[in-house]
Amino acid sequence: MIERAAVIGGGMMGSGIAEVLVGSGATVTVVDVDTVTTIEDLPAELDVIIEAVPEQLELKRSVLARCAQREPVLLATNTSGLSIDELAAGLPAPERFLGLHFFNPVRAMKLVEIVIGTRTGETAREQALALCAQLGKTSIVVRDAPGFASTRLGIALGLEAIRMVQDGVASVPDIDRAMELGYRHPMGPLKLTDLVGLDVRLDIARHLQRSYGERYAPPQLLVDMVAAGTLGKKSGRGFYDWSSGEARPIGS
Repeated sequence: MIERAAVIGGGMMGSGIAEVLVGSGATVTVVDVDTVTTIEDLPAELDVIIEAVPEQLELKRSVLARCAQREPVLLATNTSGLSIDELAAGLPAPERFLGLHFFNPVRAMKLVEIVIGTRTGETAREQALALCAQLGKTSIVVRDAPGFASTRLGIALGLEAIRMVQDGVASVPDIDRAMELGYRHPMGPLKLTDLVGLDVRLDIARHLQRSYGERYAPPQLLVDMVAAGTLGKKSGRGFYDWSSGEARPIGS
């Protein structure tokens, strides 16, 4: 059982991960820019350290290198698409390192994607499976490939939905209803894009475009909306108006 844990990053994902860890009975320390605790202040040999800083390769590598010095039993990164092998480069114990892709909001979403790098050890894999079970999550195990499984599928659907808006095929609410009612998705791809953040979607699309080619090329509408600061719920407006805190069709 995971009893002592640390989460690096106190944003939406980091705080959500910390919340479910506490709920599972673990003692958790959160390290963020607004706290007095630093990574170097963490006790050595924690059961797990989960890094949850923004999706920037060099930032994550720097943070993970510092975390590794605390010699946790398990070291994990929360990422939706960055290469586990690239993040592991230079770590002193890559066999203890893997990806734990949590979904937003962490408390409500049941899935965790466990991402196994080429140097991840079997012990780390088993520890990650046990951690997910402790948190009450359902886990899937995937190998380290761009976009893993969930992001690769989710981005493909989200980008096509944005192209449909761009081409005037249907309204934003109707495109979402098509997936919610026709395919029993709990949330349409455009509303989900607003929750994830259009800027995050754009970064991931460009990453997958470099790996898989033009089928993941971001629609011009997405590029333009991000350039205008229309980022979804966090900016108050995306494909929906979020100014009230709830999603409302724009113009309604």
